[in-house]
Amino acid sequence: MTFNTFKLDPRLQAGIQRAGYTVPTPIQKQAIPAAMAGQDIIGTAQTGTGKTAAFVLPILHKLLQGERRQHRALIVTPTRELALQIHEAIQDLGQGTGIRSATIYGGVGIGGQIKALKGGAEILVACPGRLLDLINQGHARLNKIEILVLDEADRMLDMGFLPDVKRILGHVPPKRQTMLFSATFPREIEDLGRAYLYQPHRISVDLAAPATTVTHALYPVSQHLKTPLLLELLKSTDTNSVLIFTRTKHRAQKVTRQLEQANYKVTALHSNRSQGQRTEALTGFKKGRYQIMVATDIAARGLDIESISHVINYDMPDTADAYIHRIGRTGRAERTGDAFTLVSPEDEVMVRTLEKIMKQKLHREIVTGFNYKAPAPPRSAQTDRPTSRAPRRDGMGGRPARSSNGHGARPNERAYSQTRTSAGNGSTNGHSNGQRPQATAATATPAASRPARPNSYAPNGKAGGSRPGNGRPANGRPGGKPSNGNRRPTGGGNRNGGSRTR
Repeated sequence: MTFNTFKLDPRLQAGIQRAGYTVPTPIQKQAIPAAMAGQDIIGTAQTGTGKTAAFVLPILHKLLQGERRQHRALIVTPTRELALQIHEAIQDLGQGTGIRSATIYGGVGIGGQIKALKGGAEILVACPGRLLDLINQGHARLNKIEILVLDEADRMLDMGFLPDVKRILGHVPPKRQTMLFSATFPREIEDLGRAYLYQPHRISVDLAAPATTVTHALYPVSQHLKTPLLLELLKSTDTNSVLIFTRTKHRAQKVTRQLEQANYKVTALHSNRSQGQRTEALTGFKKGRYQIMVATDIAARGLDIESISHVINYDMPDTADAYIHRIGRTGRAERTGDAFTLVSPEDEVMVRTLEKIMKQKLHREIVTGFNYKAPAPPRSAQTDRPTSRAPRRDGMGGRPARSSNGHGARPNERAYSQTRTSAGNGSTNGHSNGQRPQATAATATPAASRPARPNSYAPNGKAGGSRPGNGRPANGRPGGKPSNGNRRPTGGGNRNGGSRTR
């Protein structure tokens, strides 16, 4: 079977050949004909099985007929990286067709996205949060959508986007084609499909087991020896491109620094990096400027980088599904790859779970010549988080202790009941600089005996009024509405303001 079997629009053949597609993958064999026939689809397939082309090609085929310069297809996806990946696939497969795609996601300026929407891009590839922002602002109208794709639906569920997805579904026409793709199929996704899809065609490919094209190996090692063992593996293994997964972004940054110090060309991908930095890291890794990328699970879904020869789990993931998605970055599209996992004693439960799913014993490997008995360094050298922090208000570098009055008050913030604000300059207890005096055991006044401050007002008979040291009312706004005297000012920021980042 070849792609010619599908009888796609001839204008798509150039893009298919350019992408190097010859024989369809199992998910493509089943999904493309059903999608071209206009059926709703629920597809369950591992990441890395060619799922993106399975829905992009039928969309392009349909959009080549009918009106242009209006939004006719919407693809909703959980992450910016995956949105960009799908956008690139549309550009590659649809080159020369004139069909345009626009990406909608947070973390970047909104102006360019508004411009793309006004230009009438036929396909929108969007993350839920920013898309809802643009809908609510009146910039995005989905009343002409003919095809809706929910990609990585289980990941959107994990990230808490299911309510947003349901709101988006309320903005698209009820008469549409809907395709839902998910690597796993929990009950919530089953309910979503039942509620919003019409007699869906069910497709299940390689469910709940790692790809057979990947070779697995476990490397037992103590936690403090993981980085030395990682360096030894990289030195002794013939690799092309290597993707290393860590559990936290702080550890990802630390491992990146350690590999840089060992003179490897390495980059990092995690949520502390800006969108520009993440895009540069992905582009550089794809083009070979970086041999190694260290990432958190943000990179475990949907990223299509064919040259990855090895995936190394620096940390064992929390679930078997997460392991499957991670190692799916190699051995893609029926190519071969290797997955190494550095395991500590606490990972044995997850190892047994994986062996049960894979129905085989995973090989434990020992690196010849590596010193597994090296002692752990001092504790301060093992921390993954930065140790330098801005000083806290208590001046002690940590959270102030709760006061003995039983109210959880911070001593230097509430034990000022005996201070009085001077009428002339707002100074406190004769302190001309207006600084709040530090409370001590000798000076603190018990809560029950605190006198009310002058010129104060508070509801329910509680003391309120001016805060010492700033000469302002307790609510932080001169002349503003008085507030409860026990409540600290919250400031003027709107915690929900601005665009959400998804």
